[in-house]
Amino acid sequence: MKKNKKTALITGANRGIGKTIAKTLIKQGIQIIGTSTTEDGVEKINNYSKKNGFGIILNLKNTDSIIETMKEIYKKQYSIDILINNAGIKKDNLLIKMTKTEWEDVIQINLSSVFYLVKSVIGSMIRKRQGRIITIGSIIANIGNKGQVNYSASKSGLIGLHKSLALEVASKGITVNIISPGFINTNFTNTLSFKQYQKYLSNIPVKRTGYKEEIAHAVIFLTSNKASYITGHTLHINGGMYMM
Repeated sequence: MKKNKKTALITGANRGIGKTIAKTLIKQGIQIIGTSTTEDGVEKINNYSKKNGFGIILNLKNTDSIIETMKEIYKKQYSIDILINNAGIKKDNLLIKMTKTEWEDVIQINLSSVFYLVKSVIGSMIRKRQGRIITIGSIIANIGNKGQVNYSASKSGLIGLHKSLALEVASKGITVNIISPGFINTNFTNTLSFKQYQKYLSNIPVKRTGYKEEIAHAVIFLTSNKASYITGHTLHINGGMYMM
């Protein structure tokens, strides 16, 4: 890791979309700091990033932990040029049955943690007059879903946060955008029965699931100078499942 090289911080980089994004950024010559909630996850990040990055433990449920971890990164003189808010959770239940924990955990990890992570990096980006903030949202923010009032609220909240922040820092050379995936081929799809899988496909006009690499390619574009005139935008990648 070189302290003067362009660096991206990616939450939830040990698997799934986060891992694919991290590995794609490395191929573009960007070094990464990937987060995980477990030592095993950190080891996985270290294994694939090698000399181009490293993994760290980050507990997104604990606000103090987020603040202290980010302070430690800056104490080591790593400059975060790109922030990728990828980590998120689901705790599905009908509203009438939803517990306080199910509501608060999802809001904390999917929405509040993004606020604290952005707050930790934005000052440095403003001083350098450059930066990229990209958050992985969800189609559910726009269409809703039964049993996901907590998840939908958290992802909808991100849209308002990003639009407002984009206005605040647009003149500072910082862009703030959301990538909103539809039905992407991840470990989740592997748990579905054939009938469930076909039901999802029936709602997708292109008649296939998306690939993690398609999300990663969008991230690469939004981090590039070619996207310097795009901010406050939600980029939908869903095969036509939702159109604005």
